[in-house]
Amino acid sequence: MEIGPDTEGAIRDLVYAFFAEECGVERATLTDGTNIITELEGDSLMFLMLLERVRKQYGIGVPLEALAKRLMKKPASTIGQVVDLSILIVRHDGDFGSL
Repeated sequence: MEIGPDTEGAIRDLVYAFFAEECGVERATLTDGTNIITELEGDSLMFLMLLERVRKQYGIGVPLEALAKRLMKKPASTIGQVVDLSILIVRHDGDFGSL
């Protein structure tokens, strides 16, 4: 799927808002370098919840289980890495050969 800067920005906003809400922190305190596990005390379940939101919002046809299994091979520890992975998931619509 071809996505532009507006969609990339919307995905970034979605990721930041998700972690701010789920971790009970001010969004302004988050950066691309914020470590989800050590700084926010996040876990893999949160990441799966976020992937489900991204999948539903952008109409990704791949089941959540398949996304989770593939992405466990490329774990993300910072918010910036999660943003990048989320953008790739939307851009490639679950085409794992491209991720």
